[in-house]
Amino acid sequence: MTDSYIALDLETTGLSPTEDRILEIGAVKVKNGKIQDTYEALLNPGIPVSPRIQELTGITDEMAAGGRETNAAVTELVEFCEELPLLGHNILFDYSFVKNNAVNFGLKFEKAGIDTLKIARALLPDVEHKSLTSLCCHFCISHERAHRAVDDACAAMELYKRLIREFPESPEELFVPKQLVYKAKKQSPATPAQKGYLNDLIKYHKIALDVSADTLTKSEASKLIDKIISTYGRIIR
Repeated sequence: MTDSYIALDLETTGLSPTEDRILEIGAVKVKNGKIQDTYEALLNPGIPVSPRIQELTGITDEMAAGGRETNAAVTELVEFCEELPLLGHNILFDYSFVKNNAVNFGLKFEKAGIDTLKIARALLPDVEHKSLTSLCCHFCISHERAHRAVDDACAAMELYKRLIREFPESPEELFVPKQLVYKAKKQSPATPAQKGYLNDLIKYHKIALDVSADTLTKSEASKLIDKIISTYGRIIR
């Protein structure tokens, strides 16, 4: 087994690393098989948390509004991870969000990873449901706060250890880190001209937005401007 890694889990506002945002980070640093440190941060995504995500995670808009700035939290996470591989349940999902943000902030984040979901699929073909919650239930692993980042990270760590104990004769390659591949393209922030025009549209049509213009990328701002114009019309001087 690999006994030094970062068990990582994120809660996000949705499933797309380019269109959705990180809501919470949970990371557990394991060295030589022992927990050395943890990193946990609630982030302010700059957009409303959907009712579905609020129900799933228990993270409300009010909680998120008091969260950290994404830039600061992701920078701290990248430093926290050092050169260690990542471990998680469907780890490529979490990695894609972190790398996408890291690239936007000019940070390097190339990682190998261990995916407990892939291991479970290989070793437990007869277990119907292979979500982290279902597998923790299957192995009687404590998982009291499902869908909170640091608790899910700890649960993935315990699941990894349990799978190794349960299947000692399995091929070693199942349990070792493999290079994670996700190509992230830097997303430029919205331009001053876009922000100005967006604010003019809001005032002209007397509408309220549930997102701050300062948190928008250039692409997001362009899509939002087009949406407002298609719904309400252009500004008539």
